[in-house]
Amino acid sequence: MLLITSFSICIIQMFLYFFKDLSNKIFTFPQETNTAHVRVTTSRQDLRAVTVCFRSFTDLNRDHSLFSLATPSADNTFLIFKKAANGLFELWARGKANKVDGIAYKVNTWHSICSTWDSTSGLMQLWVDGVPSSRKFTSSGSNINGPIIIVLGQEQDTHGGGFDIKQSFVGMMSDVHMWDYTLSRCKIQNYSNNRSFMPGNVLNWNAFEFQTVGRVLIENKQELCQ
Repeated sequence: MLLITSFSICIIQMFLYFFKDLSNKIFTFPQETNTAHVRVTTSRQDLRAVTVCFRSFTDLNRDHSLFSLATPSADNTFLIFKKAANGLFELWARGKANKVDGIAYKVNTWHSICSTWDSTSGLMQLWVDGVPSSRKFTSSGSNINGPIIIVLGQEQDTHGGGFDIKQSFVGMMSDVHMWDYTLSRCKIQNYSNNRSFMPGNVLNWNAFEFQTVGRVLIENKQELCQ
């Protein structure tokens, strides 16, 4: 007879809940809040370089966070932050920031967004819909070391918290991937153009480990009628 304890049921439920193939799915953040978010987990806790890619859709014209990675030593260890001004983003690495301006970015439009950082050169770069920004020096000399907390939908002002409603994300997000190296121009453009690409080895949307907190919906992608 198979003995199933309450502990084993809990473990099974956690596995089913936290590990999902989110192909053809989106996260919907339907309202301003300082609580609702997606907390993403990774076993990789030492990163020499980073590439993050995702697709997002919003009508926000204020400051808001798109991707927030924090460690105990720096809440803005790796942050992609959209400023209120049209076409203006802030890129953060290890607590240091740079602005990139003049980005072609519209509200109420799906955008493919990628950002890269390398600890050796200290350079960061933003890509929106396959078009690169200028490369900016941000922080060099040290890896990103954990414990790492990754949050979608909010900006971490402390390690895993300190959320501000006026920096929250409202909209939809999908296809989140993260690599522990900088992707080449061609690979980023393949992602942006929905061509074949190698899924992230740190975060993989097809095997995503996460927990939703508050009102965050998991919905099917909305396909355009032909």
